[in-house]
Amino acid sequence: MIFSEYSKYSKDRAVISFEIFPPKTSKGMENLYKVIGELAKLGPDYITVTYGAMGSTRDKTLEIATQIKDNFGVDSACHLTCVGSSRNELDTILSLIYDSGIRNIVAIRGDPPTGDSTFVPPENGYKYGSELVQHIRAYEARRQMRGYFGIAVGGYPEKHLEARDMETDIENLKLKIEAGADVVKTQLFFDNSYYFDFVDRVRRAGITVPIIPGLMPILSAKQITRITSMCGSSIPEELKIKLNEAEGNDGKECVIGISQCIKQARELLDSGVPGLHFYVLNKSEHMKEIIESLGVGSFKQSSDKYAATNR
Repeated sequence: MIFSEYSKYSKDRAVISFEIFPPKTSKGMENLYKVIGELAKLGPDYITVTYGAMGSTRDKTLEIATQIKDNFGVDSACHLTCVGSSRNELDTILSLIYDSGIRNIVAIRGDPPTGDSTFVPPENGYKYGSELVQHIRAYEARRQMRGYFGIAVGGYPEKHLEARDMETDIENLKLKIEAGADVVKTQLFFDNSYYFDFVDRVRRAGITVPIIPGLMPILSAKQITRITSMCGSSIPEELKIKLNEAEGNDGKECVIGISQCIKQARELLDSGVPGLHFYVLNKSEHMKEIIESLGVGSFKQSSDKYAATNR
């Protein structure tokens, strides 16, 4: 599927997608391809591939996304950030993505290097995600292929860490949509009220593109504490208490996390969301349990739940 046609795909059912990241070692890559094979069996509509800090695994991102499309028969999307790339380098990357036959790009600014509190754009590069989206659309225009790429951008139900307030954050999001983005994927959250409030706010701001909730199943209390501290997402008190009580018991922590994810996903699906985007942490077993429990992907969706509302 192409991001620009998201509404068409999600008219009768929720679009299901996964996000993975390139490992740093050859052994990790070998294991990842096994995981991708298992994830592909779950029937996702597409899989997105991110890359490491400062673009450290950028080449692997394109390699993996191409393998997903060509060898596993699943549509894929490459992440692209402002980090470490001049405008000329971005053009080179876009040409490689185009030559690989990949149609979708997740365009985000990217995080500052570890230890830095502010983002410094590379020489002859960009500072904002909206500028990156503009660059992609300008590249298409120069190549006379306008609209070739579907573009997704990030949204933050609990506000981006660097934004002054929610209103400012939504204005920044609006700039990305006006620059040519097709769909918004949210940062992870564990309280659905943040998502519903976020959608209401962006709709009032005049943003009409699909808003896709991003969910991360908790596999480890220690890991999710670290992740949420980096991205600004909060853990509800009730969930925090359960995880604290299970501390040190990996199996119990995982059960709590899977149960939480299924509960969130069911409520979101019942509300008519256009899709669910799962941050799967390069693992597949927990996702099989979640997808099967929800009755989505290869486990058949009940289309009557998703018609019309498409929040």
